Amino acid sequence: MNPAHAFWLPYTANRAFWKSPRVIRAASGHYYQTSAGDELLDGFSGLWTSGLGHCHPRIVAAVQSQVATLDYALGFQATNDKAVALAEQLSVLAPGDLDRVFFTNSGSEAVDTALKVALAYHRAKGEGGRTRLIGRERAYHGGNFGGLSVGGIGANRKAFSASLLPGIDHLRHTYERSEMAYCRGQPSWGAHLADDLERLVQLHDASSIAAVIVEPVAGSTGILVPPVGYLQRLREICDCHSILLIFDEVITAFGRVGTAFAAERFGVLPDILTVAKGITNGVIPMGAVLVRESIYQALMQGPEEAIEFFHGYTYSGHPVAAAAGLAALASYEEEESFRQAKALELRFEEALHGLREEPHVVDIRNIGLMGGIELASREGAPGVRGFVAFQDCFEQGVVIRNGGDTLQFAPFLNSAEDELERIFDCVRKALRRLR
Repeated sequence: MNPAHAFWLPYTANRAFWKSPRVIRAASGHYYQTSAGDELLDGFSGLWTSGLGHCHPRIVAAVQSQVATLDYALGFQATNDKAVALAEQLSVLAPGDLDRVFFTNSGSEAVDTALKVALAYHRAKGEGGRTRLIGRERAYHGGNFGGLSVGGIGANRKAFSASLLPGIDHLRHTYERSEMAYCRGQPSWGAHLADDLERLVQLHDASSIAAVIVEPVAGSTGILVPPVGYLQRLREICDCHSILLIFDEVITAFGRVGTAFAAERFGVLPDILTVAKGITNGVIPMGAVLVRESIYQALMQGPEEAIEFFHGYTYSGHPVAAAAGLAALASYEEEESFRQAKALELRFEEALHGLREEPHVVDIRNIGLMGGIELASREGAPGVRGFVAFQDCFEQGVVIRNGGDTLQFAPFLNSAEDELERIFDCVRKALRRLR
């Protein structure tokens, strides 16, 4: 074996990758530098992670200072000052009474934690029969077994289907091309799709259902924007049947849709909300679960010295990650990043939809600084066109992402208009070269 090929890359065609490796060795602002010294414009903000730009000076300085001051502190029966401060700031930033913060190390762990909180809550309320969890088709909720179980992307689930969690069901997804093609922002058609939850209530009985989890905007599956009124209707149905509503905002939080949280943009308050990625601007792995006060208080039972929730991770609230999070939140505020993102949205939308007439394009979807261009699949080879377009853009010096045959875009919150022009000029050339 070539020892240089020891790294097994996640969500990657490894055999194809090692024939032509794409290795990045440095980054600054909106650009990467490859191991060959070439410069790349990042059109995906890392992996939805780095909205402020790479190697942000404030965050770099905070991490450097923290690792030299307190590198690690035990997180069970003790904590560190940075984790306490970050939790307080997140509770202030969050909408409504999402006042309690449980730290994790990733979005996947945040989702699994949220599901466990929901189950524990109902048990503490004397409704231990509420064990069923409802996800949604085409959803992505991370790679752990809980997230895979409520997730709805077939390729992610296939190899592990026999070992996924029992007692799971899925809402139908919210996309119908014949009604939504080339929609800008939220589709006006489709609020009624939320009523699929009533079907599942009738099938399983509400007394068995603990929680419903959805991405406010389904990201990895191809930017599926919620129809007007859809999330509001889900909230109403959950309230009617005492079912908890969980928003997976690992992608959408921290300015991606022009507000701190998608819950604010859509005007719907969930019971539990998960974040990761932008919480540290992608600098240090970290996630968090924001929980409504009433849920937290329901779990505070028994003797004061007894552990109320048997769950956690060695690195929950890691001091270096928390320092990065504090610096990221300060930067979002000082630079008015969420306002910047909202102001850039229309320009991004125009550039994205400017590719409507290009070869192979069958739909374009967007909201905030999230966009997708869906390509017609090559007969007998789904996903190939998207991958070839991704490779072509990379070779042109621009990084985008392909999820199958959907090209995905997530520009920086402070992107310049000429950078957007370069990204979509590059994509246009790649589309015209596709066979």
